[in-house]
Amino acid sequence: MPAPLTTKPSEPAQVDAYLARLQHPLAEVVAALRQAILAADRTIGEEIKWNAPAFFYTGPLAPFKPKEFKRHLVVFNLYRKDCLRLVFWHGAAADDGSGFLEGEYPDGRRLASFTSLKDVRAKQAKLRQTLKRQLKALPK
Repeated sequence: MPAPLTTKPSEPAQVDAYLARLQHPLAEVVAALRQAILAADRTIGEEIKWNAPAFFYTGPLAPFKPKEFKRHLVVFNLYRKDCLRLVFWHGAAADDGSGFLEGEYPDGRRLASFTSLKDVRAKQAKLRQTLKRQLKALPK
């Protein structure tokens, strides 16, 4: 008998509170990226993980080991002040070779960088396509 599927609730109030306290020169870019990520698909939820906004698939998945992070899609890296990075947990499975995703990490992570609202607008379609490919690649 297969294990029952599990879901995970989104926590937007947690992210709202985090963003209200955020002191970062690119806070507007963070807010714009958050909206773009959530608008990409209704099954994307949000939370604060690793001290940053993180986004995950909220729908049913078979149980898995927590350290596999199968449900996770993308998390902000806010370390730099001149650039925001999005870390795509399973980005290798969603990389279309266009150069939108950067890096070659053995665990499958890939990065996308944003420096301004103009940059978000220019890359929004690639962001949406990447998220859709990640969702399609999930083991459901």
